[in-house]
Amino acid sequence: MQEEEKTNYCNSLFNRSRNKTREVFVGELSIGGKSPVSVQSMTTSDTMDTKGSVDESIRMINEGCELVRLTAPSKKEAENLAEIKKSLLKKGYKTPLVADIHFTPNAAEIAVKYVEKVRVNPGNYADKKRFEEHTYTAESYSKELIRIEEKFTPLVLLCKKHKKSMRVGTNHGSLSDRILSQYGDTPRGMVESAIEFLNICSKNDFHNVVVSMKASNTLVMVQAYRLLVSVMKSKGMNYPLHLGVTEAGDGEDGRIKSAVGIGALLEDGLGDTIRVSLTEDPEKEILVAKKLLKKFDSPHLLYKKIDKKSPCPYNPFEYKRRVSRSVLNIGGKFPPVVFADLSDIKKIKHSHFFSFGLNYSIPLDKWNLTDLAADVVYIGGQKLDFEVPGTIKILCDYTNWKKNYQNKSGFFPLINKDEISLFNKKDVFFVLHKAEDENIKYLQKNPNAIIVLNSKYKNKTQLYRNMYFLFAKNKIQNPTIICSNQKTEDPETIQLWASSELGSVLIDGFGDGVWIKGNQNKKTINSTSFGILQATRSRISKTEYISCPSCGRTLFDLQETTTKIRAKTSHLKGIKIGIMGCIVNGPGEMADADYGYVGTRPGKIHLYKKQTVVLKNIPEEDAVDELINLIKKHGDWNDPKKT
Repeated sequence: MQEEEKTNYCNSLFNRSRNKTREVFVGELSIGGKSPVSVQSMTTSDTMDTKGSVDESIRMINEGCELVRLTAPSKKEAENLAEIKKSLLKKGYKTPLVADIHFTPNAAEIAVKYVEKVRVNPGNYADKKRFEEHTYTAESYSKELIRIEEKFTPLVLLCKKHKKSMRVGTNHGSLSDRILSQYGDTPRGMVESAIEFLNICSKNDFHNVVVSMKASNTLVMVQAYRLLVSVMKSKGMNYPLHLGVTEAGDGEDGRIKSAVGIGALLEDGLGDTIRVSLTEDPEKEILVAKKLLKKFDSPHLLYKKIDKKSPCPYNPFEYKRRVSRSVLNIGGKFPPVVFADLSDIKKIKHSHFFSFGLNYSIPLDKWNLTDLAADVVYIGGQKLDFEVPGTIKILCDYTNWKKNYQNKSGFFPLINKDEISLFNKKDVFFVLHKAEDENIKYLQKNPNAIIVLNSKYKNKTQLYRNMYFLFAKNKIQNPTIICSNQKTEDPETIQLWASSELGSVLIDGFGDGVWIKGNQNKKTINSTSFGILQATRSRISKTEYISCPSCGRTLFDLQETTTKIRAKTSHLKGIKIGIMGCIVNGPGEMADADYGYVGTRPGKIHLYKKQTVVLKNIPEEDAVDELINLIKKHGDWNDPKKT
């Protein structure tokens, strides 16, 4: 890959600025151009329930939703959009509406008359997904493209005629059999799927188009968007982007996963409208999205002196972890470590360790480590008067270490670089380095130094990326810890902002550990740290749930069902479970899951192993227990540990 291709997906790898796109109007809402990033969500009511859809839309709008999407799975729902629109206008709500289309071109052609925008999925608008592999010649593939053009062009012309807009929304899990046969289940396949439709729009001189590349896997999602921008630039296209991590889930995990994916792109100036997809009430999505955007809208202290021209040491369209040496089981092939901070506690007790995954039994005088146990604990200038597990590394300030712990195993100093002369090449220590300081030559002489990379500036993505470049240029392979400083008292803001800035760096393959510093309670910070590593696939420490956010197609209560499944399976470390409300978001959308729970009709559930349905039409009241039995049958079950 040419160097220019690796860096042209954003304006600059080192200085954050908004990517320039064309302006697209959805009704009176401007997306792209110089307009601020807008926030949208989707109703969960049945679209045939006019009152329910209107009431839910109003709740969303009152929270700040600027674009309301409703599903239109058939012609009757598409026709009823007219009634929903009429009711909203009568109540004084002019917020534009979007019809969400899957499988049914005729529904899209009806909906375009009533709403301001239609969303089509290239994977199923003109293709049927049967999970079959095909072999194409150049001629036969060309004929397929002609078929797609014939199917899609009528909608393009209708949008153009009625001055409506369109979103070409590719989903990782619903790529067509044709695309999968040609490109595989890859970001490249996602991009090619969208480009086919964009080419048809361009051919018909229709450009009121927004594009999205959604996936539940944040690495795939980020890489696909980056690649899309790169390809669009090569073709002279500059359509605005709608960002979202599909099937992110609920609660803390859903927020962290969404912030990692959406935030990583916003950090590079990409994105013109966003949706945070949570398995919760849609108005809650709006509040979360607005909090995430505040990270980029509010005035912050930014470092603006970086100007690099050296080769990019990584491929932004593929994941590969930076090569580092292993020191104290940090770096190398070891998963990234998590730091905990007790430096503000004057009298440290056993109980303070409980906040970051350790339990202590007084009668047994024994520690128990959970899967969310921090690896390094910083005590600053404080003292410990009890023993801790040998697997936990204790980090303290130099003067404290020198006076109390230099001869005690498992204790290490955190120093500034001007104190390095006190050590030799064989000593192991942690060195605090400001990310804006490019003087790194000393690291070449100290291979056992573990770098703690920190900065007071807010554009840490760019600063840490600069360090990645400098390390590569100078052949420095010291393990590196990346820090995030969050001073807000709001736990949700800490989760979102730390996930954004650390997630983007981890997706680029940089970082052998994370250290979040903040005013929030230590349990929240610890779970956020592990959540970020889980969301970036850097370190798997718990069960992952790929659950859709619900919509009018949903055939069961997703929130209640997700809670039930989580309660019985949350101890299955590393297992991925897809929970899908309908067959549209079924085996395709949960392509990354080990097991799937999919609604097929009211009260009936299909259970999947990977993408293969193994049990059909199970009564909903029995389905969770049958899912557990399926997991046991395939040897992935273990009983919860007793604590």
